[in-house]
Amino acid sequence: MQCAHLSLANFRNYVRLDLDLAPEAVVVVGENAQGKSNLLEAIYCLATTKSFRAGSDRELINWEAAGELAYARLSARVIRQSGPLRLDVSIAEGARREGGAVTTGKRFKVNGLPKRAFDVIGLVNVVHFAPQDVDLVVGAPAARRRYLDITIAQVDQRYVRTLAYYGKVLLQRNHLLRRIRDHGARADQLAFWDDELVSSGAYLVLRRMDTVARLAALAHDAHRDLAARRELLNIGYRSTCCPSTEAADAAERLREIVGAFRQALAGLADREVQAGASLVGPHRDDLTFEVDERDVAVYGSRGQQRTVALALKIAEGAFIRESTGEWPILLLDDVMSELDESRRAQVFSIVAPGQQVIVTTTDLATIEPEFLRRAQVLRVDAGHVQPFWQVQGERVPA
Repeated sequence: MQCAHLSLANFRNYVRLDLDLAPEAVVVVGENAQGKSNLLEAIYCLATTKSFRAGSDRELINWEAAGELAYARLSARVIRQSGPLRLDVSIAEGARREGGAVTTGKRFKVNGLPKRAFDVIGLVNVVHFAPQDVDLVVGAPAARRRYLDITIAQVDQRYVRTLAYYGKVLLQRNHLLRRIRDHGARADQLAFWDDELVSSGAYLVLRRMDTVARLAALAHDAHRDLAARRELLNIGYRSTCCPSTEAADAAERLREIVGAFRQALAGLADREVQAGASLVGPHRDDLTFEVDERDVAVYGSRGQQRTVALALKIAEGAFIRESTGEWPILLLDDVMSELDESRRAQVFSIVAPGQQVIVTTTDLATIEPEFLRRAQVLRVDAGHVQPFWQVQGERVPA
């Protein structure tokens, strides 16, 4: 899978960009705050429909494009085993709400035809590496749930739709719980929303458990190599509604999760009404990381935590390859500056033949010489992209 061409208009600090990308190795060099990460963010947004860092879609629109017609456009031509694909995303400002907040809307097209976001996710697969990935290990559970959701969504359309439906059910159920607490509704009205929460949530838990089990095996091997076989990594899934399931058959496992979920809801009925919130379910679950049977978020060094995050991302790429038959596009966002020389070499060693990898850096010395010799090297300066050797006056030295 390769992004062959990227076009941007009013996206972040890019007023206009049309860029052909090499099919395998691409290195983007430049000082900080010049737009290197913005290129990776654009590809990630086209693939997943969301940014990996923006708090709102308005942040993606170039601020110089202010006004009633402020907009951004992203477009990519992608080469896949099943054939070429053109993706387009447009982001436009809408009405201004009370208090000054501005609404934004997104529209998607695939090969020129309008599509819903649901139908776009998974057409292009990406794995994004960044120094902030260590937060997956030490940060809040919400970030780990989001990471897991995005990973599964790229390979399972049913998961995407079920997750969206679960979110709607959760909002309705929480609203009803608050009304019951405030004597505005009856407790027996919960039955319908309980059924919907359990039926949709159980599938999410099942897919997460299966995915984490596979990621754990792949990350265990990757971590063993990164840590020179000195430490053993274990990744687990901590469910609030179903601690474990022993059944081998997927249908039986799903029934076990449904039963455990219903039992958990029944046991917390009074507490949920008092809290006005649903206290169990996949929206409360978490990932766990242990190195040599110790919680690495609590007891691990910063170096150990970074190695665990890197192993997880390596496992994610292999998982997508197993699930789709194609290697995802690797987006390495200034990760080399955070790694020592041996780990840099190990990161580049995971790149499969023919796999596209786009690396950003402030210093070409952090890039493996062999990788650099065969790479398309681009220089970014204040939202303008040029071939590096045109800027330097010569090709990158061998």
